Amino acid sequence: MERSPSARADVIVVGGGIGGLAAALALTRQDLRVRVYEQAPAFGEVGAGLQLAPNCTRILDRYGLLAEAASLGVLPGNIIMKDAVDAGELTRLDLRDLERRYGYPYLVIHRSDLHGILLRACERAGVELVTDSHCTAYENTGAGARVRFADGRADEAELVIAADGLHSVARELLVRDEPVSSAYVAYRAAVPFEEVATRDIHDKDVVVYVGPHCHFVQYPLRGGAMFNQVAVFESPKALAGEEDWGTPDELDAAFATTCDQVQQGLALMWRDRWWRMYDRDPITTWVSGRIALLGDAAHPPLQYMAQGAIMAIEDGWVLGEHIAAQRARRSGNGSGVDWGTVLAAYEAVRPEHCRRVVDTARSWGELWHLDGVRRVQRNALLRARDTYDYSFVDWIYGPTALNPEEEAEMFRPLPLETAPL
Repeated sequence: MERSPSARADVIVVGGGIGGLAAALALTRQDLRVRVYEQAPAFGEVGAGLQLAPNCTRILDRYGLLAEAASLGVLPGNIIMKDAVDAGELTRLDLRDLERRYGYPYLVIHRSDLHGILLRACERAGVELVTDSHCTAYENTGAGARVRFADGRADEAELVIAADGLHSVARELLVRDEPVSSAYVAYRAAVPFEEVATRDIHDKDVVVYVGPHCHFVQYPLRGGAMFNQVAVFESPKALAGEEDWGTPDELDAAFATTCDQVQQGLALMWRDRWWRMYDRDPITTWVSGRIALLGDAAHPPLQYMAQGAIMAIEDGWVLGEHIAAQRARRSGNGSGVDWGTVLAAYEAVRPEHCRRVVDTARSWGELWHLDGVRRVQRNALLRARDTYDYSFVDWIYGPTALNPEEEAEMFRPLPLETAPL
């Protein structure tokens, strides 16, 4: 991959993760010259599984990538929520019926597989991919924006998209804030299916065990050849302000009272690494001149809605659609894009949608982790839910809004006190 830019790009994307590559693909499809800078020596992703709801698979289909994603992932039959203490089923989503409702499937896929799909699509589309590029500064110019790198290089374009993650340098142009620690930590494991085949698992479903201050997720990957697990719990050390938090001893203590199914899964978790869970408070301004935030740089969520990567993919798609709606013909060296109009439209719709997701993820995490009487009330509410009631997901799984008027109405939470005990 080239180290030196070959020609001036119309758009620079900083960050070669899922969001950055998806944005580069979306804009290249609009006949723009796009260059992506990645800090690492190679493009790649770490982690394990991702859940892609219909609001994402719809976009992958538009890009001609859904069939490849489905071939590398799994189309599960259900999402089943169980109580982590007694293993009793609380509620479920029938994903075949959900696909009929929204027109697109619910897909689970290894994070690196989705990243690879997007990377190959960018290569086919002619996106310029540059590695070993640690961006240290962003600044607006008379004709666009400039990025500077740790090795002294600089580059300019009409637009710079900052897809530089939770610790975004570009975000500092808009707000002086810090990541918010939830005091929760995640352990993961993606293992060959043979290691779990004899255990009490669902081989074709996404299963979420919700428990007091903890939860446990399981689902198949890679056509059923792998099995993904995620264990999440609240760290007492984090709550006490200790620096060394989320350690394996805390993992074991957090799940000590959970059911046999969870205990069997815990034995397979990777114990040499863990992920502390942060988000940031939502912001409504994502654009500074010709510099625009995208993905986790703009809206890092907690994971409970399984929408983090999806929101980043949606961001790029919305930008691409607004470019297509108003772009003039390319003239000379210019792209012909009215960036002021495009960025105003982007900022008019995406921050509010993503605020809803970030706030709902926080509330959903609280609901999952209830204890005592409130846990009993939650369980009763969930058991009373009709499997085919979509009032709580219509706002998120439907088509991605391009303007505020298209944004679906939010669901109305049910107070725990209304539980039919």
